[in-house]
Amino acid sequence: MFGRTGRRRRMVVGSCAAALLAGAAGTAHAVDNLPPKQPLVQDLQTQSKACATGDDTPYVSQPPRLSAMLYDPEEDNQPSESSPLSGEFEAWWTDAAGVEQRRTYTTITLPSGSRFYWTMPTGIPANTVVSWHVRADDGKATSAWSDDGGGSVCSFVYDDANPEKATISSPEYPNPDQVFWVDGVGVYGHFTMDSPSDDVVSYTYGFIGGPYGTVSAGRPGAAATIPYLPLTSGPNSLTVRAIDRSGRSSGESSYDFNVKYGRAPVARWKLDDPAGSRSASAEVGTAARAGIGVTFGGPAPTGIEPTATASLDGSGHGFLTTDAPATDISKTFAVSAWVRPAETGRNMTVASQDADGKPGFSLGLRSQHPGPVWSFAIADARVSGGAPETGEWAHLTGLYDAETGRARLYVNGQEVGTAAEAAPAATAGAFQIGRARGTTGYRERWHGDIGDVQVHDRVVVPDEVAELARRTPQLLGHWSLENAADGTSPEQSDGAPLRLGSGASIYRGSDNSCIPDLDPDCTYTPPPLVGDGHLHLDGETGYAAADGPVVDTGDSFTLGVVVRLADSEPAHPMTVLSQAGVHTDAFKVRYDPSTYKWQLVMPEKDEAGAPEKVVSQIASADGGEGQGQRLAVVYDDGTDTIKLFLDGYTNAEATASLPNGWHSTGALQLGRAKVGDGWGEYLHGDVDELQAYSGALRDAQVVGLGTGFNPCLVC
Repeated sequence: MFGRTGRRRRMVVGSCAAALLAGAAGTAHAVDNLPPKQPLVQDLQTQSKACATGDDTPYVSQPPRLSAMLYDPEEDNQPSESSPLSGEFEAWWTDAAGVEQRRTYTTITLPSGSRFYWTMPTGIPANTVVSWHVRADDGKATSAWSDDGGGSVCSFVYDDANPEKATISSPEYPNPDQVFWVDGVGVYGHFTMDSPSDDVVSYTYGFIGGPYGTVSAGRPGAAATIPYLPLTSGPNSLTVRAIDRSGRSSGESSYDFNVKYGRAPVARWKLDDPAGSRSASAEVGTAARAGIGVTFGGPAPTGIEPTATASLDGSGHGFLTTDAPATDISKTFAVSAWVRPAETGRNMTVASQDADGKPGFSLGLRSQHPGPVWSFAIADARVSGGAPETGEWAHLTGLYDAETGRARLYVNGQEVGTAAEAAPAATAGAFQIGRARGTTGYRERWHGDIGDVQVHDRVVVPDEVAELARRTPQLLGHWSLENAADGTSPEQSDGAPLRLGSGASIYRGSDNSCIPDLDPDCTYTPPPLVGDGHLHLDGETGYAAADGPVVDTGDSFTLGVVVRLADSEPAHPMTVLSQAGVHTDAFKVRYDPSTYKWQLVMPEKDEAGAPEKVVSQIASADGGEGQGQRLAVVYDDGTDTIKLFLDGYTNAEATASLPNGWHSTGALQLGRAKVGDGWGEYLHGDVDELQAYSGALRDAQVVGLGTGFNPCLVC
């Protein structure tokens, strides 16, 4: 009770005091009503821009809408909807004659806590500082103005003119609008944008195909320069607009230029020299002398230009060196090679360049927990990623971009790890293959095979990295399945034929041209799937098989086939393609009637009873008299992915990760799969156009599988 009385007395005394103060200030309000709160500067905006004045005065491109959040005091003990307020805005400026002009505006009534607006009239002068403030009115009393006491006036300048167009110049591309080709892909160009208008604060820009962006001027009216890295050759164009302080845009300026193809490497050693050579010839650059631990004539990855590699024994004699630098590593450079490690349990170097008792850079392999990784190091910066495998080929590219100051690492054409800030040494020592400089001599010697080492003095862009790592698929076999003799169907290039089991036969269609709908005595016979014939399987014992494995399932491969089921709703799963290991299939492609999908099925390991896993699937089947469906399996060991394609297309459900493909030893099968200790999942239907490739066809090439020609003629 005492507390309430004390509070009531304080309220009365406070109200009286407030009334006396208000009377002294010339602002009248009732004794039981407190005036609205003074608007806060942080609650005021000029066309969504914060309240500011002086050097921070905002510029606007049209007569702005002013706004303020206004509040009635909580001490009135009324809900916000019962505390209506209006806003009184006032703006002023000095006109061209030196006379002060003022405008006022009273808003509609809104609840306390609302945002109140005034859209300035169109007659306000341009390029003149206009100041404003606001106060709240509850109908009985008004607040202090927003700039009273510790508040601040708000200002703006209305800009009614667009800036002038920007001019564009480039030292690397100095002749716009002319047929003048400049080097080139992977080499930075620089474009400077400037405008005659002194209030331009930024420039928007865009190149054909990107990038697009906005760059700020260092100060109003200043020029701005952007770097540009061409990713493709051909004609290009830069478009620019100047943006002033008010957000107004100039007209569009354009600058046309032509980009050459990326220039060739500054050094290249294919390392396919004849066996017994004691040095590696250089396609470009300086020949590299070889230690006695280097043996030429080693195996090369299939599908690349060099047909041989160099094998290094990991000893102190297993190296190649030019005794001179390959490039200036203080500037942009890239180094790449095909490699196959003979071990992964220790640090090993593929390529490096000496610098004051240590490597200026090193590209290679690092052994660490939980497993080895590929590595590209420059001074104290290192990028790591990927998973080296003993006996497996990989393509490595290390890149240092001096424009960005970052080092990057690519494995099999894909960027791995996180780009690292790097500061390379300026010292230029000898280029090394198979070892790296240490304080007491060379170390981290390579044990394994190395081929096609290249050094570029520019950025090797992502598409070029992918092309360097590309292994052109090679046709292993094409069986058109149009005829058979002595129980075998031939391969088109006189390769190993397919052996036909019982229940398998070649169907060549009929020359009967009658139409069953018009001739009741005519019996319909479906045409062959592709060409003049196809393989028909009875679903009980019918199959066709090679005499051994056709594709290496531990490496990249592609298989394509055309299939038509005799029944769109068969009673059990049916396999069209499989290749076996010792105990189970390395993979099989089958139709699962319970899901109405084609499935790619693989076991976890080659062991008896190993559980199977559906790694990808795609709908649906074509039964009876349809045109058949074109199926393909593409395994890319470089990216550790396997895909199932239907009629040339795939999707996310049909794509899976396969990091550890294993080498199968069994024969390729058409129309059946391993089931327990024997065979099963026999296919009832037609099969045609079996094609097999070493290497992974590109998605665009898979579309051509099953059409009767070799899509890799354009690989």
